[in-house]
Amino acid sequence: MLLAIDAGNTNIVFALVDPGVDGQGATILTRWRIATDARRTADEYAVWLHQLLMLEGYGMTDVDAVIIATVVPRALHNLKVLASKYFKVDALVAGEGKAGWGIALDVVEPQSVGADRVVNAIAAHSKAEGDLLVVDFGTATTFDVVDYAGAYKGGIIAPGLNLSLEALVSAAAKLPRIAIEAPESTSVIGRTTEEQMRIGVFWGYVAMMEGLAQKLRSQIGRPVKIIATGGLAVLFDEHTDLFDIIAPDLTIEGLAMIYARSLRN
Repeated sequence: MLLAIDAGNTNIVFALVDPGVDGQGATILTRWRIATDARRTADEYAVWLHQLLMLEGYGMTDVDAVIIATVVPRALHNLKVLASKYFKVDALVAGEGKAGWGIALDVVEPQSVGADRVVNAIAAHSKAEGDLLVVDFGTATTFDVVDYAGAYKGGIIAPGLNLSLEALVSAAAKLPRIAIEAPESTSVIGRTTEEQMRIGVFWGYVAMMEGLAQKLRSQIGRPVKIIATGGLAVLFDEHTDLFDIIAPDLTIEGLAMIYARSLRN
């Protein structure tokens, strides 16, 4: 089985994947999430994963391949050591060697594009035809344009919702911490401080997403399908008609596709 690792700025997701036959019919069997800490050693990862694998009825020997996508360069070394020391395999790194992208990065600085964004583009192109817009809710909220041929064309980086809320609370001494959730009322006139914050954070974010998506659609000039991924995609999908497809595991699916392609290289 394949261990797919998506190392983001806030969390690292480890997913155990049955890659199927020649990349067809890949199945995510289980997934785990841990806070990103570039100082965490391969030994610490191994102890944590060993216990979680056992709880799901698996063992370390069930993993015979590892692929990593990371936007945290300092975390890569220990993740590669994890693969070699505990799973006895050389990890594939998305975008490198046999795990190269296989799509065009039609931007000014292709080397600076986050690995997760390219992986998402690969997976999105397999899900829908035509021009696509991928919205990923992470530490940052990213909007990525993928054309009808599967090329990555660029996009937008906006502050993530958690990051925006943290900045607001940290900078204003009297504002309380609130949960990220939809306001109970449809009114946008808040009667308490908490209501006003929730309206501003939630509906302000919906307005930002819809506004940027409309500008991107106008510039692309062709019909566009919008695919949402990340932890908040499901929450926002309940309150906007913006998204055509919700794909919470888009990055892991893309990693499985890159792994399958690497077997043919």
